Amino acid sequence: MGRIFETRKATMFARWNRMAKVFTRISKDIAIAVKGSGPNPDNNPALRRALQNARGANMPKDKIEAAIKRASGQDQQAYEVVVYEGYAPHGVAVMVETATDNVVRTVANVRMHFKNNGGNLGTTGSVAFQFRRMGVFRLAPEGIDLDAIELDLIDHGLEEMGEGTGEKGEKQIVIRSAFESFGQLQAAIEERKLPLLSAESEYVAQTPVELPEDQAKEVLELVDALEQDEDVQRVFHNLA
Repeated sequence: MGRIFETRKATMFARWNRMAKVFTRISKDIAIAVKGSGPNPDNNPALRRALQNARGANMPKDKIEAAIKRASGQDQQAYEVVVYEGYAPHGVAVMVETATDNVVRTVANVRMHFKNNGGNLGTTGSVAFQFRRMGVFRLAPEGIDLDAIELDLIDHGLEEMGEGTGEKGEKQIVIRSAFESFGQLQAAIEERKLPLLSAESEYVAQTPVELPEDQAKEVLELVDALEQDEDVQRVFHNLA
């Protein structure tokens, strides 16, 4: 059983529209989930995850309901999930998950962000081998016995567990599973009513790279530019 002690490296840049961007990303997640399996969260694990993440981000209830209503309509945009791969400065591997209604626009923008920030957009498979797609759950730590929860969830797909921090430095418990066990572990966490903060599929770096602060800043400038793009949902990299 793997032990992880994760610190989510926050970018060094102010994001004035950060909350709006988070809500937009979650609204797209809701739209994709509803289009895939309908608007009833009881029968749609992907929608339950998106709604949990919305609550964790303090997304207003009316915005959540509006997103579900829009996604259920006939004129809702159909988003395609496309993952791009490339290298940031200093050889740092980057995976960019997008949700787009215009692939031509999206790939042009992603390529521009890489070029303008000293990186290179690669081809499919050029960096993916350095990551493993996993289900990642973050829990509030209060009142949780790590050893007991670990033993309890092993049979439901838990592979790694440890301590992490959120973007504001708050303590979290981080649980990971193989992507194939995502739904099974999600169901077990929900059944036990554990204090779930977020549930995501993530590309987890297998060989993290450490850089001096000045070089790390250059990498994070690219990450920040990508994350600000309207079509980008998530950015993953192997910078430690």
